[in-house]
Amino acid sequence: MAIALAPAAAFAQSAAATDTDATDIVVTATKRDESTRDIAGSVSAVTEQDLQRLNAQSLSDYITRVPGVVFNDYQPGVSEVVIRGVASTTYHEANQATTGYYINQIPLVEPGFPLVIPDIDSFDVKQVEVLRGPQGTLFGSSSLGGAINYVVNEADPSAIDAGAEGILASTRRSGEASYAAKAMINLPIIADKLAVRLVGLQRYDAGYLSNTGTGEKGSNDLRVRGLRGSIVFTPTETTKIAALGLYQEYDLDDQTYVQFGADPYARTYDRNTNVDEFQDTEIQLYSLRLDQELGFANLTAIGSHTIKKANLAFDDSIFGGNDPRTNTPQLSSSVGKSTTDYGELRLASSGTGPFTWLIGGNYTKLRSDSTDGAFVEGIGAYIDANPASFGGQAGSVLAPGDLLRRTIGTSRVREIAAFGELSYTLADVLTLTVGGRLFEYRSRPRLQFLPNAALIAPFDYAPGTRKESGFVPKASLSYKPSDRLTVYGLYSEGFRIGGINTYAVATGVPLEFASDSTQNYEVGAKFDLVPGAMSFDIGAFHIKWNDIQSRLFTPVDFNAYTVNGGGAKIDGIEMSLVFRPSRNLTYTANLTYNDARLSGLLPDSSAPGGGYAAGTRLPGASEWILANQLDFELRDSPLRPRIGIAHRYLSKAPVAFGAALEKGDYSLIDLNAAIRVADGIEAGVFAKNLFDEYGILNAPFSFAGSVTRPRTIGASLRFGLR
Repeated sequence: MAIALAPAAAFAQSAAATDTDATDIVVTATKRDESTRDIAGSVSAVTEQDLQRLNAQSLSDYITRVPGVVFNDYQPGVSEVVIRGVASTTYHEANQATTGYYINQIPLVEPGFPLVIPDIDSFDVKQVEVLRGPQGTLFGSSSLGGAINYVVNEADPSAIDAGAEGILASTRRSGEASYAAKAMINLPIIADKLAVRLVGLQRYDAGYLSNTGTGEKGSNDLRVRGLRGSIVFTPTETTKIAALGLYQEYDLDDQTYVQFGADPYARTYDRNTNVDEFQDTEIQLYSLRLDQELGFANLTAIGSHTIKKANLAFDDSIFGGNDPRTNTPQLSSSVGKSTTDYGELRLASSGTGPFTWLIGGNYTKLRSDSTDGAFVEGIGAYIDANPASFGGQAGSVLAPGDLLRRTIGTSRVREIAAFGELSYTLADVLTLTVGGRLFEYRSRPRLQFLPNAALIAPFDYAPGTRKESGFVPKASLSYKPSDRLTVYGLYSEGFRIGGINTYAVATGVPLEFASDSTQNYEVGAKFDLVPGAMSFDIGAFHIKWNDIQSRLFTPVDFNAYTVNGGGAKIDGIEMSLVFRPSRNLTYTANLTYNDARLSGLLPDSSAPGGGYAAGTRLPGASEWILANQLDFELRDSPLRPRIGIAHRYLSKAPVAFGAALEKGDYSLIDLNAAIRVADGIEAGVFAKNLFDEYGILNAPFSFAGSVTRPRTIGASLRFGLR
């Protein structure tokens, strides 16, 4: 059973008779308020009402219902959203992600390897905006395939508000129940001037895997804790000052991958390690924003400070057994911390004249430190007991804290950029928009390979400050002869900066890798066939991916590294339909066709033929993605009963370059039902993965990967003060 007390704004939206066109949603991800129907590009928004109807808690519950999107559902806190097939792995990119993540337009990913990819809990989230296609002009690096912008509710000085959410559910194969407890309160301090909003949450997702090595059932338990606070001050009608604070942590008891047997497609929920492979991630964010109306334009100033921490361990003995010297398992360990300071200043024209413009600049400063190593219990004492085998060196030097191998990586990145867009509308129907981003990155990486038990020569690689600059253009042309039709053409680009390989010193792989980029050519149309009742969107795109940063693995020990090589071409079509035959019934459907393949040789010395030839499909790039949803609600009934059924299908795709194993080829069906039991209180039930479908979500190798969560059944209770 689940108890969910929804934020008042969300519950009011759910309780009201929403007869307006659900596709006409105002989004902010383009750095100005615009309707999705007016944007020359592919933009979707998952609203607060959508999230509630799906009983959504995290990205895996809703993001794959957006056209062109798949989700590499790996470990919580580092799972990646992939847009239009722009990815080199179904696992975790070894450098920047190919999708940018933001909260209220504030970056959540750093210009480098992301220690944490925040999966913001969906409670009290106004909407999640998904921009498909490269977004380098407005958002900078790490938006090769697109961007996601969480829009969380801010403090409202107009009235007191409160809400809460709690979930109690049962997953097949779990030994315990899952639950969630969440609450929000909004308090005006000075009427219509000053308010504070506080959100607190705790969620427990019971594990469903069995670790035969440790003897644990439900070993992959997950705990999510979070706090969010907003302060809004509006001293005048033209001035708004908003502060936002966020803390969220993920504590995973054991990793979520299984080990496949002789038939990798046979249903299994088993893992076998000597110890729990834990993973703990954390993010803190503090920001301040000023919005000032100047008459001729609107000024926005944003500043933020983000802290991320990660600590994890993997059991290497599953590859090669225990260390023969100590007869104990070798663990790969990684501890990291990053801090990112971000500042942005921009001006956007006011009014609706034929000329509109936006101009701005931003500054980013990153400091990232990580220690990666191999831990073997007792190795220090073994070294001290056998000095002749180690050149007479002490265990405290070669393996302090029983770390037989240590690599310290540091990264210092500074970016300064100027960006802008200019639009001109002719005869109120034809709009030309041109824009660009001029940027400069200065990065200072360092990689230290310290004294070690293998007596590999220590190494300190510090190439000094590297500079990278460039210009990212964008252009679009849209034709809107009426409110019911928009036709557009778009050209946009995205890019990622380069970096260093953590394991390069020990394994001989390249020390560095360079930046990569995407070029997107797109045409589309948005039809309101029957205003308020039926809409249809279609878009076709061609993406060129240049100098791909590809995640590969060393043989035997399977250390990850990145190389540049080859290119890729991605061609696809996305279609969306919203049909409301009556005010009580709504049907939505999203269909994506995606053909994503290498256009040139991607080098890999460990692969047959020395690499992967042109025509090789990109990992995880399913050709077909389908999402359907049917919702029925008796809006005129005092109880407002509603029921919804949601379906998702993903076709086959290779899990990695050169892998015979494929993910996908499964359908997932969810059911949701609710009834209003009193003013502001809604009770419901739900079933996720109703038919207990089994499928492979991702895999770095052909012998291990993550699988779909078994059938989960629960109930919900929601309350909203307003």
